[in-house]
Amino acid sequence: MLWLHTIISRYDTTIWIRVIGTILTTFAGFMLRPFLAFYLYDRMDGNLLIAAMITSLQPLTSIISSLYAGGLADRYGRKPLMVAALLIESISMAGYIWAESLLAFASLTILNGIGASLFWPAASAQVTDVVPEEKRSEVFALLHTALNLGAAAGPLIGVTLYKINPAIAFGICSAALFIYCLLILWKVPETLPIEKRQNGRPTEDGKTRTAEPKLRIREHQTLLWMTLAAIPVSLLYSQVEIILPQHLRTRFDDFLTVFATLLTINGILVVCCQIAIAKFAERFSPGRVILLAYLLLGCVGFGYGWAPAFWLLVVSEAIFTIGEMLYGPQIQKAISVMAPEEFRGRYFSVFGANWGVTGTLGPSTGAVAFRNIGGAYWFSIIGVLLIIAGLFQYRLVNKATRQAQAASAEPEPISPAVS
Repeated sequence: MLWLHTIISRYDTTIWIRVIGTILTTFAGFMLRPFLAFYLYDRMDGNLLIAAMITSLQPLTSIISSLYAGGLADRYGRKPLMVAALLIESISMAGYIWAESLLAFASLTILNGIGASLFWPAASAQVTDVVPEEKRSEVFALLHTALNLGAAAGPLIGVTLYKINPAIAFGICSAALFIYCLLILWKVPETLPIEKRQNGRPTEDGKTRTAEPKLRIREHQTLLWMTLAAIPVSLLYSQVEIILPQHLRTRFDDFLTVFATLLTINGILVVCCQIAIAKFAERFSPGRVILLAYLLLGCVGFGYGWAPAFWLLVVSEAIFTIGEMLYGPQIQKAISVMAPEEFRGRYFSVFGANWGVTGTLGPSTGAVAFRNIGGAYWFSIIGVLLIIAGLFQYRLVNKATRQAQAASAEPEPISPAVS
């Protein structure tokens, strides 16, 4: 039992609650998430474009609300934002059970987008608050592993539930989000110091604290360009969830099982390999690791598009998994290192906007491209974009790393002596 105690004591309790909650919610979410587009497709009488547009409302809402989410997390704390977000998401998932009209589906999707945008900037900033820099990529890898523990089992179970009654998956997902919310309320302390949470409020002696610093994007150009360079990665993800199943439908009879199997393979590989790969990647510069990730994901675009047999799809999925295991922890660590302390929540919020942009525009763009040029050519275009963006991201991450090292090496100003 000594090894177990060593592992548990390696990380803060806050991190282990995050791990447990992530497993719980992603297991439930992946029973539903891969098939939400099909559910909407069936309810919208087979109109792929309408289904894609409704799906796009969630990330569109995230883009708008995330403009405020990071600032709220930096001002009022991480915990209130995370609790509110999980409650909102739980309510929206439960609402899908009874939704019938286009307006109801659209409203619930918007509500879900608000919840998602509130949660992730606060959650990522919380990791940065409690984890030393040298352990951050390891912790982000641990959380990614937890996410894929749920993802490994969820899709195949979700196929069965989807065929029986989709409402069961919505109910399980809603309950899991609510339980995670209770765990945070019960076990997770606020990690933002109280003097920062009370920023701008009067103190006990009647003085007013310094106003909250504003994040001016023009003064943080590296962050902006890193966010833009990340768009092809999130674009690939958006097509995997919406367009890849439709592409597989043209090639395989039981395409739902093929799709669920690919997701399960992805989850199992991440669970088995993520921590080891994250530790191995620490030997190399973040820029090189991220460039390799982009190149691998670029190859996946061609693999998804042209693989003539199931086993080649499995190879493509394995390459995809290696790419995302290299990319996720390293890019999150890069953001955490370059983020000034007072802007941590907002840095993650701004960078996270790349997911909102592609989640909003990706499904509709993919639906139009799929209809006009076919899935093979569309995924090939994404592959080319990934290779080009990877070269830019390599330079940007190296620049951000150098800037962060230079800033940490600067000596702190010496306070004048008090007589």
